[in-house]
Amino acid sequence: MSNSSKVLIAFLAGVATGAAVGVLYAPEKGEITRDKLSYRLSKYREQLQGLISDLLEGKDLPESLAKAEGQKVVTDAREKAERLLEDVDRLMAQIKGQTA
Repeated sequence: MSNSSKVLIAFLAGVATGAAVGVLYAPEKGEITRDKLSYRLSKYREQLQGLISDLLEGKDLPESLAKAEGQKVVTDAREKAERLLEDVDRLMAQIKGQTA
């Protein structure tokens, strides 16, 4: 995986973690905080889905070693993004469970 892909994934994970922690420690009622967190996580989920789509659209590359390496990067990034999506989904389910 290239350094720029690693940096992008680490940055997105840091943004999500920072937003979640910041919202959880906000001095507002729990229901308002959970609503905000749910909204931000859904936006984060949309961004991750867009990233996956962007990574998978590179189908017109010439057959070569670069394409094989690129496919490995795309596959690895996709797997990591899907794991992040699963984490977001679990967090959203927990939030919805607390508001019910």
